[in-house]
Amino acid sequence: MDEATLLHEAALQGVIHQDALLGVAFAPRRHHRLVHRLIFTLPFTVRVLTTFVCALPVELEEAAMIDGASSWMVLTRVFLPLLAPAMVTTGLLAFIAAWNEFLFALTSTLTDDKRTVPVAIALISGASALEVPWGRIMAAPVTATMPLIALVLVFQRRIVAGLTAGAVKG
Repeated sequence: MDEATLLHEAALQGVIHQDALLGVAFAPRRHHRLVHRLIFTLPFTVRVLTTFVCALPVELEEAAMIDGASSWMVLTRVFLPLLAPAMVTTGLLAFIAAWNEFLFALTSTLTDDKRTVPVAIALISGASALEVPWGRIMAAPVTATMPLIALVLVFQRRIVAGLTAGAVKG
């Protein structure tokens, strides 16, 4: 047997999972889902944070350097406190995107105990093919959004500050 046939047989048995996006065979482990999430959330977070950092005035860095601060002190004592609202906002938006991800979670999880919340909700079924358990289907998203609501309430002030930080010049 050639290598392609062996890989195909192993994929059918659930030993490996062929990644359609990367074209690479992975063992179905936790890091596989992490790679998928990083592929989509990293460009988003880099773009948002880059836009925010470019809006910071250069004069702040220059003033700190004139006052005798090292590069590390400028980063940790000047820029990180200013970046906190943007980092919280970006982190929360990336978390929401990963939380609601459906397509990759559906294709990359093989067992029921590894399913994400949106996939588990989609797979809720009744006792028969004709029964639709509307109560459980409607209650599951409400329960699943509770952690997101809690995060938004905890970080509400920083989210608003992060979203409006680049809106006003001066």
